[in-house]
Amino acid sequence: MLRFEHVSLSYGSQKIIDDISFSIEEGQMVVLIGPSGCGKTTTLKMINRLIEPSQGKIYLNDEDITKKDKVDLRRHIGYVIQQIGLFPNMTVAQNICVVPTLLKYSKEECDRIVHELLEMVNLPYEQYAHKYPSEMSGGQQQRIGILRALAASPPIVLMDEPFSALDPMTRRSLQQEVRSLQQKLKKTFVFVTHDMEEALDLADVIVFMDRGKIVQMAPPEEMLAHPASGQIQDFLGKFIHSSSTRTLTAADFMRTGIYAVPATKGINECISKMQRHNVDTLIVVDDKAAYQGTVSIADIRLTGHVVKSIEPLIRCNTPTVQTTDNAKDCFEQLISSGANYLVVLDEEKRVQGIITKTSMASAMAEQLWG
Repeated sequence: MLRFEHVSLSYGSQKIIDDISFSIEEGQMVVLIGPSGCGKTTTLKMINRLIEPSQGKIYLNDEDITKKDKVDLRRHIGYVIQQIGLFPNMTVAQNICVVPTLLKYSKEECDRIVHELLEMVNLPYEQYAHKYPSEMSGGQQQRIGILRALAASPPIVLMDEPFSALDPMTRRSLQQEVRSLQQKLKKTFVFVTHDMEEALDLADVIVFMDRGKIVQMAPPEEMLAHPASGQIQDFLGKFIHSSSTRTLTAADFMRTGIYAVPATKGINECISKMQRHNVDTLIVVDDKAAYQGTVSIADIRLTGHVVKSIEPLIRCNTPTVQTTDNAKDCFEQLISSGANYLVVLDEEKRVQGIITKTSMASAMAEQLWG
Protein backbone atom coordinates (compact mmCIF):
# COMPACT_ATOMS: atom_id res chain seq x y z
CA MET A 1 0.00 0.00 0.00
CA LEU A 2 2.61 2.57 1.15
CA ARG A 3 6.33 1.86 0.87
CA PHE A 4 9.47 3.83 1.72
CA GLU A 5 12.66 2.62 0.05
CA HIS A 6 15.98 4.01 1.37
CA VAL A 7 14.56 7.50 1.90
CA SER A 8 16.89 10.21 3.19
CA LEU A 9 16.64 13.96 3.64
CA SER A 10 19.49 16.37 4.25
CA TYR A 11 19.71 20.12 4.71
CA GLY A 12 23.31 20.91 3.93
CA SER A 13 25.44 18.66 6.13
CA GLN A 14 22.57 17.96 8.54
CA LYS A 15 20.82 14.63 8.04
CA ILE A 16 17.12 14.88 8.96
CA ILE A 17 15.99 11.47 7.67
CA ASP A 18 18.64 8.76 7.44
CA ASP A 19 17.98 5.92 4.97
CA ILE A 20 14.61 4.67 6.22
CA SER A 21 12.74 1.78 4.61
CA PHE A 22 9.39 0.39 5.73
CA SER A 23 5.98 -0.68 4.41
CA ILE A 24 2.44 0.00 5.60
CA GLU A 25 -0.30 -2.45 4.67
CA GLU A 26 -3.71 -1.34 3.46
CA GLY A 27 -6.18 -0.68 6.27
CA GLN A 28 -3.55 -0.35 9.02
CA MET A 29 -3.35 2.37 11.66
CA VAL A 30 0.37 3.15 11.89
CA VAL A 31 1.64 5.58 14.53
CA LEU A 32 4.97 7.42 14.22
CA ILE A 33 6.43 8.38 17.60
CA GLY A 34 9.72 9.49 19.06
CA PRO A 35 11.45 12.43 20.78
CA SER A 36 11.16 15.97 19.41
CA GLY A 37 13.21 16.38 16.24
CA CYS A 38 13.32 12.66 15.50
CA GLY A 39 11.85 13.10 11.99
CA LYS A 40 8.32 11.75 12.46
CA THR A 41 6.46 14.81 11.10
CA THR A 42 8.97 15.17 8.27
CA THR A 43 8.36 11.52 7.34
CA LEU A 44 4.60 12.14 7.34
CA LYS A 45 4.89 15.23 5.14
CA MET A 46 6.93 13.31 2.58
CA ILE A 47 3.91 11.12 1.87
CA ASN A 48 1.91 14.01 0.38
CA ARG A 49 5.04 15.74 -0.95
CA LEU A 50 4.92 18.75 1.33
CA ILE A 51 8.58 17.81 1.80
CA GLU A 52 10.64 16.12 -0.93
CA PRO A 53 13.33 13.57 0.05
CA SER A 54 16.92 14.04 -1.03
CA GLN A 55 17.26 10.34 -1.84
CA GLY A 56 15.09 7.23 -2.12
CA LYS A 57 11.59 6.49 -3.34
CA ILE A 58 8.11 6.49 -1.82
CA TYR A 59 5.45 4.32 -3.42
CA LEU A 60 1.69 4.54 -2.98
CA ASN A 61 -0.09 1.49 -4.40
CA ASP A 62 3.17 0.60 -6.20
CA GLU A 63 3.27 3.97 -7.96
CA ASP A 64 6.18 6.36 -7.39
CA ILE A 65 4.55 9.45 -5.88
CA THR A 66 7.02 11.76 -7.68
CA LYS A 67 5.39 10.66 -10.95
CA LYS A 68 2.05 12.11 -9.85
CA ASP A 69 0.97 15.73 -9.99
CA LYS A 70 1.33 17.20 -6.46
CA VAL A 71 -2.13 18.77 -6.41
CA ASP A 72 -3.83 15.62 -7.65
CA LEU A 73 -1.85 13.51 -5.14
CA ARG A 74 -2.93 15.70 -2.21
CA ARG A 75 -6.57 15.65 -3.25
CA HIS A 76 -6.47 11.88 -2.85
CA ILE A 77 -4.73 11.91 0.54
CA GLY A 78 -6.59 13.05 3.67
CA TYR A 79 -4.65 15.40 5.95
CA VAL A 80 -5.49 16.46 9.52
CA ILE A 81 -3.30 18.81 11.56
CA GLN A 82 -3.34 20.16 15.13
CA GLN A 83 -4.42 23.66 14.02
CA ILE A 84 -7.60 22.17 12.41
CA GLY A 85 -7.59 24.78 9.62
CA LEU A 86 -11.33 24.99 8.91
CA PHE A 87 -12.36 27.84 6.63
CA PRO A 88 -14.12 30.33 8.94
CA ASN A 89 -16.35 31.73 6.19
CA MET A 90 -17.68 28.29 5.23
CA THR A 91 -20.36 26.22 6.94
CA VAL A 92 -19.66 22.75 8.31
CA ALA A 93 -21.15 21.16 5.18
CA GLN A 94 -19.03 23.36 2.91
CA ASN A 95 -15.87 22.64 4.90
CA ILE A 96 -16.43 18.89 4.75
CA CYS A 97 -16.94 18.98 0.99
CA VAL A 98 -13.97 21.16 0.02
CA VAL A 99 -12.15 18.31 -1.76
CA PRO A 100 -15.25 16.62 -3.26
CA THR A 101 -16.21 20.02 -4.71
CA LEU A 102 -12.74 20.42 -6.24
CA LEU A 103 -13.12 16.92 -7.68
CA LYS A 104 -16.42 18.00 -9.31
CA TYR A 105 -18.76 15.85 -7.20
CA SER A 106 -22.43 16.69 -7.74
CA LYS A 107 -24.36 18.70 -5.15
CA GLU A 108 -26.45 15.62 -4.35
CA GLU A 109 -23.36 13.50 -3.80
CA CYS A 110 -21.80 16.14 -1.54
CA ASP A 111 -24.99 16.35 0.49
CA ARG A 112 -25.06 12.56 0.89
CA ILE A 113 -21.43 12.54 2.08
CA VAL A 114 -22.11 15.26 4.67
CA HIS A 115 -25.17 13.38 5.99
CA GLU A 116 -23.27 10.08 6.30
CA LEU A 117 -20.12 11.49 7.88
CA LEU A 118 -21.89 13.69 10.44
CA GLU A 119 -23.99 10.70 11.46
CA MET A 120 -20.82 8.66 12.06
CA VAL A 121 -19.61 11.10 14.73
CA ASN A 122 -23.04 11.75 16.29
CA LEU A 123 -23.37 15.32 15.03
CA PRO A 124 -26.93 15.57 13.65
CA TYR A 125 -27.07 17.08 10.16
CA GLU A 126 -29.97 19.41 10.93
CA GLN A 127 -28.17 20.83 13.96
CA TYR A 128 -24.60 21.14 12.66
CA ALA A 129 -24.42 21.17 8.84
CA HIS A 130 -25.14 24.90 8.52
CA LYS A 131 -23.11 26.11 11.49
CA TYR A 132 -19.86 28.01 11.13
CA PRO A 133 -16.62 26.91 12.88
CA SER A 134 -16.79 29.82 15.34
CA GLU A 135 -20.08 28.43 16.66
CA MET A 136 -18.50 25.12 17.66
CA SER A 137 -16.17 23.85 20.39
CA GLY A 138 -12.56 22.87 19.69
CA GLY A 139 -13.44 19.18 19.84
CA GLN A 140 -16.34 19.61 17.42
CA GLN A 141 -14.14 21.60 15.03
CA GLN A 142 -11.52 18.86 15.08
CA ARG A 143 -14.22 16.28 14.30
CA ILE A 144 -15.15 18.32 11.22
CA GLY A 145 -11.46 18.50 10.27
CA ILE A 146 -11.30 14.71 10.40
CA LEU A 147 -14.49 14.33 8.36
CA ARG A 148 -13.11 16.76 5.76
CA ALA A 149 -10.05 14.52 5.39
CA LEU A 150 -12.33 11.52 4.79
CA ALA A 151 -14.91 13.18 2.53
CA ALA A 152 -13.42 12.17 -0.83
CA SER A 153 -12.80 8.61 0.43
CA PRO A 154 -9.00 8.79 0.14
CA PRO A 155 -7.08 5.51 0.44
CA ILE A 156 -4.74 7.04 3.03
CA VAL A 157 -5.19 9.67 5.77
CA LEU A 158 -2.33 11.55 7.44
CA MET A 159 -2.79 12.94 10.97
CA ASP A 160 -0.13 15.17 12.54
CA GLU A 161 -0.68 15.38 16.33
CA PRO A 162 -4.35 16.31 15.76
CA PHE A 163 -5.43 16.12 19.41
CA SER A 164 -2.49 17.59 21.31
CA ALA A 165 -4.20 20.98 21.90
CA LEU A 166 -7.41 19.46 23.29
CA ASP A 167 -8.37 18.76 26.89
CA PRO A 168 -7.86 15.14 28.07
CA MET A 169 -11.55 14.18 28.03
CA THR A 170 -12.18 15.52 24.51
CA ARG A 171 -8.91 14.00 23.36
CA ARG A 172 -9.85 10.56 24.66
CA SER A 173 -13.27 10.75 23.02
CA LEU A 174 -11.77 11.75 19.66
CA GLN A 175 -9.17 8.98 19.85
CA GLN A 176 -11.93 6.43 20.21
CA GLU A 177 -13.95 7.98 17.37
CA VAL A 178 -10.94 8.05 15.02
CA ARG A 179 -10.14 4.41 15.74
CA SER A 180 -13.77 3.47 15.16
CA LEU A 181 -13.91 5.43 11.87
CA GLN A 182 -10.65 3.92 10.67
CA GLN A 183 -11.85 0.38 11.32
CA LYS A 184 -15.33 1.01 9.91
CA LEU A 185 -14.06 2.64 6.70
CA LYS A 186 -11.02 0.32 6.41
CA LYS A 187 -8.73 3.23 5.58
CA THR A 188 -4.97 3.41 6.04
CA PHE A 189 -4.05 6.00 8.69
CA VAL A 190 -0.57 7.35 9.40
CA PHE A 191 -0.67 9.17 12.73
CA VAL A 192 2.08 11.27 14.39
CA THR A 193 2.12 11.69 18.17
CA HIS A 194 4.56 12.27 21.03
CA ASP A 195 2.24 10.50 23.49
CA MET A 196 2.97 6.80 24.02
CA GLU A 197 -0.42 6.15 25.64
CA GLU A 198 -2.11 7.51 22.51
CA ALA A 199 0.14 5.34 20.33
CA LEU A 200 -0.66 2.19 22.33
CA ASP A 201 -4.39 2.93 22.22
CA LEU A 202 -4.58 3.62 18.48
CA ALA A 203 -1.88 1.71 16.64
CA ASP A 204 -1.86 -1.55 14.77
CA VAL A 205 1.85 -0.86 14.29
CA ILE A 206 4.10 1.64 16.10
CA VAL A 207 7.13 3.11 14.33
CA PHE A 208 9.60 4.52 16.88
CA MET A 209 12.05 7.02 15.40
CA ASP A 210 15.15 8.78 16.68
CA ARG A 211 17.58 11.07 14.86
CA GLY A 212 15.97 10.35 11.52
CA LYS A 213 16.18 6.57 11.84
CA ILE A 214 13.66 3.86 12.65
CA VAL A 215 14.69 2.27 15.95
CA GLN A 216 11.82 -0.23 16.11
CA MET A 217 8.68 -0.98 14.11
CA ALA A 218 6.32 -3.39 15.83
CA PRO A 219 2.74 -3.97 17.02
CA PRO A 220 2.06 -2.50 20.50
CA GLU A 221 2.07 -5.91 22.20
CA GLU A 222 5.48 -6.78 20.77
CA MET A 223 6.95 -3.38 21.63
CA LEU A 224 5.69 -3.69 25.22
CA ALA A 225 7.15 -7.17 25.55
CA HIS A 226 10.44 -6.49 23.75
CA PRO A 227 11.41 -2.79 23.57
CA ALA A 228 14.42 -2.51 21.26
CA SER A 229 16.25 0.16 23.27
CA GLY A 230 16.43 1.84 26.65
CA GLN A 231 14.96 4.96 25.06
CA ILE A 232 11.84 3.07 23.94
CA GLN A 233 11.62 1.53 27.39
CA ASP A 234 11.67 5.04 28.88
CA PHE A 235 8.89 6.14 26.52
CA LEU A 236 6.81 3.09 27.47
CA GLY A 237 7.42 3.90 31.15
CA LYS A 238 4.53 2.81 33.35
CA PHE A 239 2.95 0.77 30.55
CA ILE A 240 5.53 -2.00 30.90
CA HIS A 241 5.17 -2.31 34.65
CA SER A 242 3.20 -5.28 35.85
CA SER A 243 1.64 -6.16 39.17
CA SER A 244 4.13 -8.98 39.56
CA THR A 245 7.11 -6.59 39.73
CA ARG A 246 5.94 -4.32 42.53
CA THR A 247 3.38 -3.93 45.28
CA LEU A 248 0.48 -1.75 44.23
CA THR A 249 -0.31 1.22 46.46
CA ALA A 250 -3.09 3.72 46.98
CA ALA A 251 -1.34 6.06 44.54
CA ASP A 252 -1.88 3.50 41.75
CA PHE A 253 -5.63 3.40 42.34
CA MET A 254 -6.58 6.94 43.32
CA ARG A 255 -8.48 9.42 41.21
CA THR A 256 -6.69 12.79 41.07
CA GLY A 257 -9.48 14.97 39.64
CA ILE A 258 -10.72 16.30 42.99
CA TYR A 259 -12.23 19.60 44.12
CA ALA A 260 -10.70 21.17 47.24
CA VAL A 261 -11.43 24.49 48.94
CA PRO A 262 -9.85 26.39 51.86
CA ALA A 263 -11.73 26.29 55.17
CA THR A 264 -12.18 30.08 54.94
CA LYS A 265 -14.27 29.89 51.75
CA GLY A 266 -17.74 31.39 51.84
CA ILE A 267 -20.94 29.37 51.60
CA ASN A 268 -22.05 30.80 48.26
CA GLU A 269 -18.66 30.24 46.65
CA CYS A 270 -18.75 26.57 47.63
CA ILE A 271 -22.30 26.09 46.36
CA SER A 272 -21.27 27.66 43.05
CA LYS A 273 -18.22 25.36 42.80
CA MET A 274 -20.38 22.29 43.50
CA GLN A 275 -22.84 23.33 40.80
CA ARG A 276 -20.09 23.96 38.22
CA HIS A 277 -18.48 20.59 38.79
CA ASN A 278 -21.67 18.63 39.49
CA VAL A 279 -20.53 17.28 42.89
CA ASP A 280 -22.26 17.23 46.27
CA THR A 281 -19.15 17.31 48.49
CA LEU A 282 -15.92 19.31 48.56
CA ILE A 283 -12.66 18.44 50.28
CA VAL A 284 -11.51 21.14 52.71
CA VAL A 285 -7.86 22.10 53.29
CA ASP A 286 -6.04 24.66 55.44
CA ASP A 287 -3.73 27.44 54.24
CA LYS A 288 -0.88 24.92 53.86
CA ALA A 289 -3.06 22.57 51.77
CA ALA A 290 -3.29 20.04 54.62
CA TYR A 291 -6.50 18.00 54.80
CA GLN A 292 -9.16 19.27 57.22
CA GLY A 293 -12.25 17.27 56.28
CA THR A 294 -15.21 17.57 53.92
CA VAL A 295 -18.25 19.79 53.49
CA SER A 296 -21.46 18.59 51.81
CA ILE A 297 -24.35 20.35 50.12
CA ALA A 298 -26.70 18.64 52.60
CA ASP A 299 -24.98 20.30 55.58
CA ILE A 300 -24.94 23.66 53.80
CA ARG A 301 -28.68 23.43 53.19
CA LEU A 302 -29.33 22.57 56.83
CA THR A 303 -27.25 25.21 58.59
CA GLY A 304 -25.48 27.25 55.91
CA HIS A 305 -27.84 30.19 56.39
CA VAL A 306 -26.48 30.91 59.87
CA VAL A 307 -22.74 30.88 59.10
CA LYS A 308 -20.56 32.91 56.73
CA SER A 309 -17.81 30.38 55.95
CA ILE A 310 -17.81 26.61 55.65
CA GLU A 311 -15.43 26.13 58.60
CA PRO A 312 -18.19 25.26 61.16
CA LEU A 313 -19.69 22.73 58.70
CA ILE A 314 -16.55 20.65 58.17
CA ARG A 315 -16.95 16.94 58.90
CA CYS A 316 -14.04 14.58 59.62
CA ASN A 317 -15.81 11.23 59.21
CA THR A 318 -14.38 10.27 55.80
CA PRO A 319 -11.63 7.61 56.12
CA THR A 320 -8.13 8.61 55.02
CA VAL A 321 -5.17 6.58 53.73
CA GLN A 322 -1.58 7.32 52.73
CA THR A 323 -0.34 7.29 49.12
CA THR A 324 2.05 4.47 50.04
CA ASP A 325 -0.58 2.27 51.73
CA ASN A 326 -1.14 -1.18 50.26
CA ALA A 327 -3.89 -1.11 47.61
CA LYS A 328 -5.51 -4.31 48.87
CA ASP A 329 -5.78 -2.88 52.40
CA CYS A 330 -7.33 0.31 50.98
CA PHE A 331 -9.89 -1.69 49.04
CA GLU A 332 -10.86 -3.68 52.15
CA GLN A 333 -11.15 -0.44 54.16
CA LEU A 334 -13.37 1.14 51.51
CA ILE A 335 -15.74 -1.83 51.53
CA SER A 336 -15.84 -2.34 55.31
CA SER A 337 -16.25 1.34 56.19
CA GLY A 338 -19.30 1.82 54.00
CA ALA A 339 -17.89 5.19 52.92
CA ASN A 340 -18.35 6.46 49.37
CA TYR A 341 -14.63 7.12 49.04
CA LEU A 342 -11.27 7.29 50.84
CA VAL A 343 -9.17 10.47 50.91
CA VAL A 344 -5.53 9.83 49.94
CA LEU A 345 -2.91 11.95 51.75
CA ASP A 346 0.85 12.32 51.47
CA GLU A 347 3.29 12.52 54.39
CA GLU A 348 2.48 16.21 54.90
CA LYS A 349 -1.26 15.39 55.08
CA ARG A 350 -1.86 17.13 51.76
CA VAL A 351 -4.65 15.70 49.63
CA GLN A 352 -3.39 13.75 46.61
CA GLY A 353 -6.63 12.17 45.44
CA ILE A 354 -9.52 9.94 46.38
CA ILE A 355 -10.23 6.24 45.98
CA THR A 356 -13.76 5.30 44.94
CA LYS A 357 -15.18 1.91 44.03
CA THR A 358 -15.21 3.07 40.41
CA SER A 359 -11.59 4.24 40.42
CA MET A 360 -10.56 1.00 42.12
CA ALA A 361 -12.38 -1.13 39.53
CA SER A 362 -10.92 0.89 36.62
CA ALA A 363 -7.39 0.63 37.98
CA MET A 364 -7.75 -3.10 38.62
CA ALA A 365 -8.97 -3.60 35.03
CA GLU A 366 -6.03 -1.60 33.70
CA GLN A 367 -3.56 -3.65 35.74
CA LEU A 368 -5.10 -6.89 34.52
CA TRP A 369 -5.85 -6.11 30.89
CA GLY A 370 -4.16 -2.78 30.07
